[in-house]
Amino acid sequence: MSGAFGGTELLALASAVAWASGLNLYAAVLALGVMQHTGIVALPGELALVARPEVMAIAGILYLAQFVADKIPGADTLWDTVHTFIRIPAGAFLAAATVGDADTGLKLAAALAGGALSLGTHATKASGRLFVNAHAPIVGTGAASLAEDAAVIAGLYFAIMNPLWFLAALALGIVAMAVILWFLAKFLRFLARRIAGLFSSTAPRNP
Repeated sequence: MSGAFGGTELLALASAVAWASGLNLYAAVLALGVMQHTGIVALPGELALVARPEVMAIAGILYLAQFVADKIPGADTLWDTVHTFIRIPAGAFLAAATVGDADTGLKLAAALAGGALSLGTHATKASGRLFVNAHAPIVGTGAASLAEDAAVIAGLYFAIMNPLWFLAALALGIVAMAVILWFLAKFLRFLARRIAGLFSSTAPRNP
């Protein structure tokens, strides 16, 4: 069991839970809870609350709902839109909970950084889904959903077992997310122009 959390380990775990929350909050909570119950990790601070049976039960129900919605083009976009208001504050809360025994200033810093990281991963996921749905609906949507779930579980495990390597990978991942978001922003602008063009071409013209 991994139970000795120093500064590097806490930073890696706090970053991992925030990053994972932006991709799939409920998978992240379930994965952490299972790792706690199976003895892989002794979660620090208030983060151990995710292993409570009632928390895992609710996360499991919501994960099943997301598992279905996440594989239906259009439904996944609606789900992501609603979860803009859930994943980001949850990522901030979980990051702060990881350093629960620290002073208030450090907890606030963890919450701010965690919220920003969750926002980045959520924005990349949601924008990427629009791109996938436009180019490879059904098959692409299902594959992206399964890949995201696997990434959440593997990322959290990696952060616990190899915190330094995870932080290095995360730094590269943040750069990659910035580049991906830049390209996706161009695609979304193109998509918005296409939609606006469709509406303008169907609008009735004055004689």
